[in-house]
Amino acid sequence: MTSLHTALLQSSGRPGDVAHNLRVLEDAARAAAAQGAGLLTAPEMFLTGYAIGADVPKLAEPADGPSADAVAKIAADHGLAIAYGFPERDGDTVYNAVQLIDARGERLATYRKTHLFGCFEREWFTPGDRPVVQAELGGLRIGLMICYDVEFPENVRAHALAGTDLLLVPTAQMHPFQFVAESLVPVRAFENQMYLAYVNRTGPEGEFEFVGLSTLVGPDGVARARAGRGEELVCAAVDPAFLAASRETNPYLSDRRPELYGSLV
Repeated sequence: MTSLHTALLQSSGRPGDVAHNLRVLEDAARAAAAQGAGLLTAPEMFLTGYAIGADVPKLAEPADGPSADAVAKIAADHGLAIAYGFPERDGDTVYNAVQLIDARGERLATYRKTHLFGCFEREWFTPGDRPVVQAELGGLRIGLMICYDVEFPENVRAHALAGTDLLLVPTAQMHPFQFVAESLVPVRAFENQMYLAYVNRTGPEGEFEFVGLSTLVGPDGVARARAGRGEELVCAAVDPAFLAASRETNPYLSDRRPELYGSLV
C-alpha cells in the first residue's frame, strides 16, 4: 500500500464570499497536486467563513448543492480528493459540516459537528448525532471530525476502535487555545494510533483571532508537517506501513479494559 500525500490548506479565505473561497481552494488544489498530494483538507467553515453571524443560514447549502458541485469539479480537474468545511442546510436545519469528495468528484462522506463550541455556534447550528463517519480513500480508512470534537477523548477513541487510519479535523481554533494544536493533537494521534490532520483558519475574523499551527501528526505523536501563523499550504505523507508497525508495537488499544470503564457513560 502506497503512502497518501496529504496537503493542509491553512487559510481563512474571505468571509462571506463563497466564490472567492472556491478560487482559493482551486489554487490550493493545483499547488497540492503539483506536490504529488492525493488529498487536500481545508479548514472548518472554509467555503463561507466562520464568523459570519446571520449569514450562516443565508449561505448554508445542501450537501449536494452548487458549492459541492464546484468542489467536485476542482477535485476531478486536479486529480485529488478534497475535504472542506461548510454550513450544511437540511430543510430548516443547519449543521456545521465537513464533506469529503474523491478525485473523481464523487461525494464520499459528510460529517456534522457533534460538539458545538460557545454561544456563537449554539446560536446558528444544530449538533450532529453521528460520532463516527468514515470513508475509504487510497486504501486508508479516513475519519471526519471538526475542531472542538477532537478535544473529547471519547470521540477520537471511537474512531480508533472503528479502525480510522487518518482522522481529518478541519478547525477554527482560536487564541488563547493554541495548546490544542501544539500539545493535545499529538497526544490524540499517539494514544489512538492514527494519523491526524488538524487544519486551521488563520488571522483575525470578527471577534476571533485564529492561531494557525495546522499540523499532520503521525501515530508516534511526531508532527510530519506544521504550519506557522499565516496563510500556508503544507504537505506530508501518511504512511500505511509505518502506521501498521506502530500499531504492532504500541499496546494502548490492546491493553484496554473496557469492563472498567462503564462509569464513563
